[in-house]
This record gives sequence, C-alpha cells and structure tokens, in this order.
Amino acid sequence: MDTLSAPQDRPALSLLDLAPIRHGHTVGDALHRTVELAAHAELLGFHRYWLAEHHNMAPMASSANIVLAGAVAAGTRTIRVGTGSLNLSNYAPLVVAEQVGTLTALHPGRFDLGLGRAPGADPWTAAEIRRGRPADQEFTAQFAELLAYLHGTRPRVRAIPGEGAHIPIYLLGSGVYSAAFAARLGLPFVFAAHFAPTRLQEATDLYHSTFRPSQILSEPYAMVSVNAVLADDDREAARLFTSVQQRFLATVRGRMQPLAPPVDDIHRLWTRDEAAAVAEQLSQSYIGTPETVRPRLEALVARTGARELIFMSETYDQAARMRSYELIASLWNPVTAP
Repeated sequence: MDTLSAPQDRPALSLLDLAPIRHGHTVGDALHRTVELAAHAELLGFHRYWLAEHHNMAPMASSANIVLAGAVAAGTRTIRVGTGSLNLSNYAPLVVAEQVGTLTALHPGRFDLGLGRAPGADPWTAAEIRRGRPADQEFTAQFAELLAYLHGTRPRVRAIPGEGAHIPIYLLGSGVYSAAFAARLGLPFVFAAHFAPTRLQEATDLYHSTFRPSQILSEPYAMVSVNAVLADDDREAARLFTSVQQRFLATVRGRMQPLAPPVDDIHRLWTRDEAAAVAEQLSQSYIGTPETVRPRLEALVARTGARELIFMSETYDQAARMRSYELIASLWNPVTAP
C-alpha cells in the first residue's frame, strides 16, 4: 500500500491539527497558522498532515476540515494531507465521495480519507448538522454506501468527481468499535489517544488480534495520536503545555475557551479533583526535550504496536509550536531545521 510507505524500521511521524484559536486572535489567524505550519512540517519531513473535525467548539477552527485540507494541500507539494477524521454521520455519503474525489483529482496521490463514527459535536449541534436526515443510520451502512459511490456500483447516481478515485481510507476511533471494524475490513486503524486515552491498549490489542488481511493491507497498520510539546528544556516545555491544560480545565468546568497563554504555575488554577480529571484526559501527552520523551514514546510503540505516531502539538506561540515540531521530527532521525 503506497500510502503507508514511510520507513517501517521506526514509526512514521505525522501531524494532527485542530487549527487552535488563540485568546485575543481571530479564526483567520488560526487558519493561516495551519497553512504556515503545514509547509513547515513538509520541510521537516513529516509523513502526513491531518485535520480534525469538531463543531461548536470555541478553541478550534477546523470544523470544515475537508475545506481546510484543500487549503493545506494547495500550500504544500509532497506531504500527505487528509481528514483525521471526517465524521461520516454528519454527511450524505454521496457528498463525501464528491468532496474527496475533488481533492484527489486536484492533488493526485496525496489525499487520505480518515473516517470517524462520532459527530464531533454536542447533541444539539449534531442535531443541527443532521437536520432532515435520519440520525440512527448505522455507520456500516453509511460506509458501504460511500464505497459504492467510490467504486461506481451505486445504481442511477454517480459521484463525479469521486467515482473510480483511489482514495486510501483509515478508520479512527477512541474505543473498540472502530478497531474491530477496521480489523474486519483489513484497513488501517487510528486511535485518538490525544483526548480519550482510556481504551488505547484494549483497542490496539483487539485490532491486532482480530485483523484480517485484505487487498489493502497484508498485516495490521495501527496509528496512535498523542499530545506532545517539546522544547529545548523540560521546564519550558511544561510551561508551554499549560495552554493545553487550561483548555481541558475549561472543558472539565463545562465551558469552552480559546487557547490561553501559558502560565508559570498551573496549580494555582485548579482544584485537586480538577487536576486529576485533566491529567486523566491528557495521560497520553509527551512533554519535555527529545531525550526526555523518547523512552516513553518507544514504550508506547512497543505496547501498542503502532506503526505511526500522529502528534498534536498546541502552543500559544506559533514559533514555539514550530520549534516543538522540529524537535519531534528529530526524535528518530535528526533533522536540521530550515
């Protein structure tokens, strides 16, 4: 499978981006920062750049992630670009086939379709997105319909663009459903450990133990997304990471807020119970210098069988974010930053 052609003697390194909106800055700023970061990631040699789909969330500008993926692809030349994930329950499969078919035609051999089952939204927002369409359609039925459009086997209605396009499909999840589904179909599986790490081991174990070879893959290909903030010293990395901790703290308190500047003492902002809740959600976070995080990442790869790691590095300052990815890129294979 040519889309999985990154070096396999070590895990491939990729990016996940939510287009974070910073406190005091605009949505436009966030989107331009994403396009800028993608070009930087390409120079650093990252394998792929994925955009997540979330709705009605103040800290994130990636709700129209397939549109943003088009902008990222247009601003780069070689890095793979895709959705991580596009939440299939929010769309008619025909529309998805046409959209990804368009991007594949514009950027041949570079677009990945990562699919998720959850809506990426609260119930009220999900109801608005799905207005006029059944909310209880099975994911398996939606997936089969999408494949029918891509393969040109749907009666009377054709996806143009989309029909006949060779679009690599990845299944994403934070539980065992998508792991089992991906294993049954012989597709790559991505676990979203950057925000829901609880069932990481269970899901990756299930995927590997039940995987059935297919025309797509002869053996399992597991990917894990994690948080990572790297800096030139551990203390600075921990300080930068407080921006993410503040975002999750706001969620624990039942609200959303843009990405806040880092603070010197995060412990002044939360109670003991709040700190524990945030720590649980962020348990798959790798903070420090490359020397500090490398052993933990190697242990993660060993216990999950991950063939690829997808890093989400959110810092308030764009220069710090770019530096974080420079250091991530140097984890396995030292890279001279441009």
